[in-house]
Amino acid sequence: MGKALIIGAGGVAGVVVHKCCQVPDVFEEICIASRTVSKCDALKEKLDGGRTKIQTAQVDADNVEELVELINRFQPDIVINVALPYQDLTIMDACLATGVDYMDTANYEPLDTAKFEYSWQWAYREKFEQAGITALLGSGFDPGVTGVFSAHALKHHFDEIHTIDIVDANAGDHGYPFATNFNPEINIREITANGRYWENGEFIETPPLSEKRVYNLPEIGPKDVYLLYHEELESLAQNITGIKKIRFWMTFSEKYLTHLRVLENVGMTSIEPIEFEGQQIVPLQFLKAILPDPASLGPRTKGKTNIGCIFQGIKDGEEKTYYIYNVCDHEECYAEVGSQAISYTTGVPAMIGAMMLLTGKWKKPGVHNIEEFDPDPFMEALNKYGLPWQESFNPELID
Repeated sequence: MGKALIIGAGGVAGVVVHKCCQVPDVFEEICIASRTVSKCDALKEKLDGGRTKIQTAQVDADNVEELVELINRFQPDIVINVALPYQDLTIMDACLATGVDYMDTANYEPLDTAKFEYSWQWAYREKFEQAGITALLGSGFDPGVTGVFSAHALKHHFDEIHTIDIVDANAGDHGYPFATNFNPEINIREITANGRYWENGEFIETPPLSEKRVYNLPEIGPKDVYLLYHEELESLAQNITGIKKIRFWMTFSEKYLTHLRVLENVGMTSIEPIEFEGQQIVPLQFLKAILPDPASLGPRTKGKTNIGCIFQGIKDGEEKTYYIYNVCDHEECYAEVGSQAISYTTGVPAMIGAMMLLTGKWKKPGVHNIEEFDPDPFMEALNKYGLPWQESFNPELID
């Protein structure tokens, strides 16, 4: 049916490649491209020989001219961006220049500022509309599936949704004293930033990790959850009818937070360049280089994740609560695609989002967040391709 250019060769990209090859009727041909082409070649070697034709390429995703040249050479129907969030805009520029649909899993953020917002990408709306191409933003799990869950809840269970609590829990254990489950630089920037939640038309800011609750999650039990800011709050606040309050919660162990506090106290989480032996280095980028690669955690990680949304609202004049979530097993993910569940829960929705665009089920020129589309075909695909969802109509609420 189509050709996909996959930009990136990390843990999430590995899952995307595996899952695309499971749907060869849709992904007839893929090209895996990264600055480090050896990583792309390793993925190709694992999966070559099936019905999906695979090729690889070297590209600097910060360089629009290189991206345009690669797109023109490969002629994809869609570009799947699973590179770094810093590279979203250059890849969008290349898609505009070549008239190709675009999809990513996380919003753009500047390299020198830990700032997570959609304004830079939303500014491309008119350009993509005029070009007649679609940009699908945030087709991971959170953002991504959490937006689809919200659209599903509004379509099938509520007339108005008043509150959403997104809970992202990882009960996996990789055995290291300290490691991050996805890109360390992005992960630590996210966690050390101020928390924010949306209430009554505005964002309210909180000190980092200052709001803590204990929540009892299905299949993994009670966990400490901390309020963070996450980008889907910004788009859901605009797109979900009747919304009054949205919060995002994530689990962290005390061991993880202790390591993080020490690293922060000694300046290792800073994104301000310092001079070291005559060179300018960014402490957080140096820390990333010495921490375990998240892509290497798969064979070590045991346990489960639970990510979902708790809704409160109105249906037929009556108050209603609803909880929808996915539980994912780290060891089962590794057995299937060679990754831990964090990469899996991002990579599977990335493939599904690309499939929605390639099959024409989601096609709307412009720049759109995932909850703006019909959730039904995506929800069906989650069950089919490895992220089955469960629901509760009497969930425990977060105060």
